[in-house]
Amino acid sequence: MKRMVGFLSLLFLLFTPVMAFAEGVSGYSRGNAILYYSAIAAVLIYGIYDIFHKKWLTWISAILIPVVLYLNLPAK
Repeated sequence: MKRMVGFLSLLFLLFTPVMAFAEGVSGYSRGNAILYYSAIAAVLIYGIYDIFHKKWLTWISAILIPVVLYLNLPAK
């Protein structure tokens, strides 16, 4: 089970940036970037919680980080 989770994590980490920033694809790349930035936001918010263990700081970061990442998305 650990090997399967590790393999799926590896695939996710390898192919997610490729899907988010691929050029010349016919799909809508902003949608792929939203998925990629959501994963980044989740890791950042959990990291803030894990380091500081303060509920108020986690709530503030849970609001600010997704907003900042959404504003950094590529244009249509």
